[in-house]
Order: sequence, then C-alpha cells, then structure tokens
Amino acid sequence: MRVLGIETSCDETAAAIVARDDAGHGEILSNVVRTQLEEHAAFGGVVPELAARAHVSHLDRIIARAASDAGLHLRDVDAIAATAGPGLIGGVLVGLTTAKALAAALGKPLLAVNHLEGHALTARLTDNIAFPYLMLLVSGGHTQFVLVRGVGDYERWGTTIDDALGEAFDKTAKLLGLGLPGGPEVERHALTGDPARFAFPKPLLREARLDFSFSGLKTAVRQAAEQLAPLSDTDVADICASFQATVATIVATRARDALARFRAELPDATPRLVVAGGVAANRAIGATLRDAAASAGAELVIPPPRLCTDNGAMIAWAGAERLALGATDPSSFGAKARWPLDSADMPITQRGDHAA
Repeated sequence: MRVLGIETSCDETAAAIVARDDAGHGEILSNVVRTQLEEHAAFGGVVPELAARAHVSHLDRIIARAASDAGLHLRDVDAIAATAGPGLIGGVLVGLTTAKALAAALGKPLLAVNHLEGHALTARLTDNIAFPYLMLLVSGGHTQFVLVRGVGDYERWGTTIDDALGEAFDKTAKLLGLGLPGGPEVERHALTGDPARFAFPKPLLREARLDFSFSGLKTAVRQAAEQLAPLSDTDVADICASFQATVATIVATRARDALARFRAELPDATPRLVVAGGVAANRAIGATLRDAAASAGAELVIPPPRLCTDNGAMIAWAGAERLALGATDPSSFGAKARWPLDSADMPITQRGDHAA
C-alpha cells in the first residue's frame, strides 16, 4: 500500500509518500519538508499564527512535489494520513482539513494520526524492529519514556514535569544570544567548550522515578551567564558544553533505569531502546545513550536525523501501519491541541513480540 502523509503540527510543512508491503517492510518514495526558520527567526521562537499562515501558503505545493518525487499521481495512493494532534491547533487544522478534502475528492480512506505515534513507529520503518520496545521521545515539545507494545498500544513510563528537553536547548541558545534552532547551535558551540567548567544541577536524578525536570537546570545556566556577563566566546562555549554534558548524563541515567524496568517487566522480550525526536540528532547525547544501552545489554535504535525531526514520512508510515490493521477515521475526526499517546483515543491494540 502507498500512503500520503501530511505533517503541519508546528513549524515544518511536510508531505511524503511511503509504501508498505504485506510483510511490513517500508520504503520512503518521497519526503518533502519545508522549514519555517526564516519566518520565526526575528521573534526568537515559533509564532503560532505565522506558522499556520505559512502552512496554508505552502502545503499544496509541498504535496504536489511529494507526488512528483514519488513518480505518482495523488489518485495512485491508497490512503491519506495527516497529523491530527498534538500540536499548534492552527497548523494541525491546516493539514488535517487538507487531508480530509483530498480523501473526499479522491475517494480514499482518511487516517488521523497522532504526531507522537509517528515518532514512536519510525524505527519500524527504518529498521523493521519488532514489538515491544522502549521509546525515548526527546523533542521541542515532549520528553518521555513510552513502552510501545504495538500499534495504538502505548504506556507512558516517565515524562518531563516542566520544560521539554528541546525547549531547554532552545531557551539556553536564546539566553546566550545564539541562533535557532537552539539544539544544533548549542551543540556546535559545545564542540570547543569545557564540559567540566560548570557543575550544573541534575534535577530529580536521585529520585526513583523516570520523570525529567529541566527548569532548574535552565535557571542555573541563566545565573551562570548573568554572573559572567558580558560573556566571551569561551564563556559561551563552556556553558554550552557543560549544559550539554549535564543533559547527556541525566538522559543516560534515566535510560539505564528505564531499561532495567523493561527487563524486569518484560523478561522474555528483546530489550530495545528507540530514540526519537529532534534532540535524538545530538551526537553527545547519542554517544551517552549508546553507552547506557550497551551497559544494559540492550539494542539502541536511532533513526536518521532527517526522520528524527518532524516529517511527513513518519505520518505516512503510522497511517500505513494503522491501515494494515483495518483502521480508518471518519471525516468528522477533530484536530487536537493535546493528545497523549497513551490516551483512550488510540484504539488499535496489537500485542506481541513480532515483526510487522
């Protein structure tokens, strides 16, 4: 089957066509992403109204290019999938409404996809891994551990109690006068910095839970910067390196704890940790997670960077996974600003340690 996927939940306008065969193997036929960095740069963050307007202006062209790159006409796809939440509601409405119109005009099934499920299932597209597995989602809006038992069957084990990790990177970059997106900028400056210069706090790390907190760390970074102002290039590099090293330690420690729980609760399953979301592209964090997985005797799976950030291919694939199980959604399905992955609105349940 071939599914068109549309992603407009934040500041990327994206469309892709993905194929899935009967054995559950996937192939990306096209994947077009337009970022809105230039539109939002002057404001130091994403402006929801501007994001929605940009989606309206560019989405039709992005979809047409996705079809062209795949060598297909839109009538050749088997279903239309779109992010229905969570996200900035204006942007989500643009993509979901477009998908509904296409589905109606072409006579194709509609699949309203949870954006987080797109991230959760990407590793099955790239690596064809079996259920169950543990996912660490680290992005601008979410930081959480989720047990992925099957399509539509998720259990959240831990989450952030304040800022998401990607948000902490962005706020640190803004505080230091760096550009956007904050994650790559902090990582770039950290390359020449001293990660041991600042002993930043590691909130919640001594507590027996899988939750995160980055607000106190962000405050400590701000205080360090204020004490040193005006900052030299060396100061900026050292703050970035120390912040990144602290974050990497927090994430790796939590990952070891989560994998220990996975082994205890699912002793017959192969331990796998899938890392998804834009922050998964950070090389320092990836290195510490590889060490954590190795020490726990677990397999670590990190999709390619272009599939870690928001994209249409992950939405098309999540739609294909659902369609393969007979799921479709009505045109009355509403956009959701908030939509927890482990909510009652994720109806498909398919359990067991098996490939697709």
